[in-house]
Amino acid sequence: MNDILITADHVTLAFDGHTAAENVNFTLGRGDYLCVIGENGSGKSTLLRAVTGEVKPAGGKLILAPELRKQGIGYLPQQSKIQRDFPASVREVVVSGCVRRDSFGLFWKRESRERAEDYMKLLRVDGFADKSFGELSGGQRQRVLLARAMCASDTLILLDEPVNGLDPEAAHEMYHAVRMLNEERGCAVMMVSHDVSCALREAKHVLSMCRGHSFYGTVDQYAAHERSDEEIDEHRHQHDHHGHGHSHEHHDHIHNKEGKE
Repeated sequence: MNDILITADHVTLAFDGHTAAENVNFTLGRGDYLCVIGENGSGKSTLLRAVTGEVKPAGGKLILAPELRKQGIGYLPQQSKIQRDFPASVREVVVSGCVRRDSFGLFWKRESRERAEDYMKLLRVDGFADKSFGELSGGQRQRVLLARAMCASDTLILLDEPVNGLDPEAAHEMYHAVRMLNEERGCAVMMVSHDVSCALREAKHVLSMCRGHSFYGTVDQYAAHERSDEEIDEHRHQHDHHGHGHSHEHHDHIHNKEGKE
């Protein structure tokens, strides 16, 4: 049981008085990589905010492991919500992720500074540590904020559309960085994405959220689930098409008969 970080049991999420998602069930284990996909308005971002404690579930249970409540969670929100002209250096932004671990305020503990340096090196942002955060490219900013999230927690990081607005090369680098943190540092990842191909390529588990229901399983189970849905749709389409074809044949038969008479 110690290996389970999050359990969602028939969770209902509401936002601004509207139900965003119902009956959401999943578990997130230590070192897992869960991709949350679904259409706009299906409650994906609201689910992340429920995990951070910013939003309370309207129903069901969302159970977090005690260590998450104690140590905190690394969180990288959508880019649009981040202050791009933040007047701080890269180093200051990264080390600010240690705020829950470090109570000295103006002067960071040596352990926090070393932690920040470690993640800056790992994510290859140490080369511009003294640069202003606002001067960076979109891809560099995201890697800096990922280092900051890891300073906050190396047990679990939440990522909300982390490659949104990035060019393909920067997006590829970001995915590579997240995969490395998951595989080499054993950090669990919960990432919201609208890119299904990314989910199938990067994740271990998939949570697909639709209005009123959700699907949770391994990547292979999700792929099989989607294939069966496509086969059902195809069968339905062929059945409808066959029905139309039959009526056309019937119409042609009548037409030919009339022609002969």
